Amino acid sequence: MTRSAHLNELGEFLKTRRAELSPRTVGLPDTGGQRRVKGLRREEVALLAAISTDYYTRLEQGRIQASGPVLSALAQVLHLDDDQRAYLFELAGKDHTRPRRRATQRVQPQLQRLLDDLTATPALVMGRRMDILAWNSLAAALVSDFSEIPEKKRNYTRILFTDPAMRSLYADWEYVARTAVAQLRMEAAKYPDDSRLTALVGELSVQDPNFRQWWAAHHVAARTVGTKTLHHPVAGVLTLDWDTLTASTDPDQQLVVWTAEPGTPSHDGLRILASWAADQHLAASDTSG
Repeated sequence: MTRSAHLNELGEFLKTRRAELSPRTVGLPDTGGQRRVKGLRREEVALLAAISTDYYTRLEQGRIQASGPVLSALAQVLHLDDDQRAYLFELAGKDHTRPRRRATQRVQPQLQRLLDDLTATPALVMGRRMDILAWNSLAAALVSDFSEIPEKKRNYTRILFTDPAMRSLYADWEYVARTAVAQLRMEAAKYPDDSRLTALVGELSVQDPNFRQWWAAHHVAARTVGTKTLHHPVAGVLTLDWDTLTASTDPDQQLVVWTAEPGTPSHDGLRILASWAADQHLAASDTSG
């Protein structure tokens, strides 16, 4: 079979597979109305795979050759079994060996102790794809009680877009959210075969038009330093500087800390918040005891 024939067959294979899926199967809202095509639309597959509709259309038309990461994303979106996945990669002329599963990230006990000792400084540890791996009590009081969020959904970008409280917490939520999307883009460049990251992008693209638009803009940013203003319900208006420190045991883990200039209202506000958080912790302990 010629290369052109392979590409045409790949396109037909994709078309057939998407026709077999319903929106409900892949987590998309099903409006119940009459659909013009059987199964998923091209734009829905493209959205879930975090690629443009034009790119996916050309794939189905046999006009371009897909990269390995794109094929992996499509295999996940289309719910392909191992044989179908191997066939997809074979048609594309790519190695279909599954990428090695990365070990689950765990925070070192020493780093957790450091977090716990920072009683006057909000701090948390972010891992791959901006997952929140650990935090101290002041970070929970400042941003959100992360312990109430299921571990698999404990992701900073997801929280920003899905928790309505975040839009009132951050004075400039749009800037914060745009920056988070740009940082997530950087993560995607580092790990293009990360299926959990692909699933996260697909989920947020479906749920939020702002995320979908900003992701498509392809802006990138690294986590370094910056300043954020928060409207906190307990501590009032806080203008905090944030900085990141990379863990020596795992360069994909970063300690993020928020500080305020001594003598400023924001510094006093953090002290008030720390006292409030300590009181909440004592009250919870008394209740459970």
